[in-house]
Amino acid sequence: MADYLTAAKAARTEQTIERSRFITSASPVTSREEAEAFFAEIRREFRDATHNVPAFVIGDKMQLQWASDDGEPQGTSGAPIVRLITGRGITNVAIVVTRYFGGIKLGTGGLVRAYTSSAAQCLDACGTANHETAYSAAVKLSYPAFEKLKRAVLPAGTELGETEYSERVRVELVYDGRERGNLMKLISDISMGDFEQEPEKETERVVLVP
Repeated sequence: MADYLTAAKAARTEQTIERSRFITSASPVTSREEAEAFFAEIRREFRDATHNVPAFVIGDKMQLQWASDDGEPQGTSGAPIVRLITGRGITNVAIVVTRYFGGIKLGTGGLVRAYTSSAAQCLDACGTANHETAYSAAVKLSYPAFEKLKRAVLPAGTELGETEYSERVRVELVYDGRERGNLMKLISDISMGDFEQEPEKETERVVLVP
């Protein structure tokens, strides 16, 4: 079950606008501390840049939103990046747009467009993923039943995880809670009821959006 959209991976992009270089770095984050560590890393890497404009949106309901213009005219850089992120429905991501001034002033509207397009370009490169609440439970069953399970059409969102081979096969299952009943019925049918299920645990996973 999808909880929220997030960036699938870290990315970096670059474009030149009116001789200014805009280098954008983005990374998935889950806390303010992670975001601030990411910002510090980018500032160290581009310590000679004219501006390093940071922004983040964090929380399953986008509860934490923060940005700085880092010396650009107020409201022309950081805030537009946050609006872009939230407008796409994405959270748990930090972005820094690094600018090397090229000698041509862009004006207020030009700056907004430059920072927004730079951030958009980088988010496109990151890709989008669904952060899901899932469930996991290990089951033990016979070798023939396990072979049938591997060949079976599993309920949507079900994955076979870590497997241990002993007197019986112990396999970790990760699944959508809504498919729990269908999955256990399938395992019962395949094993003719001869299986053991360990306690269920809640877990998380990130699934790439095509």
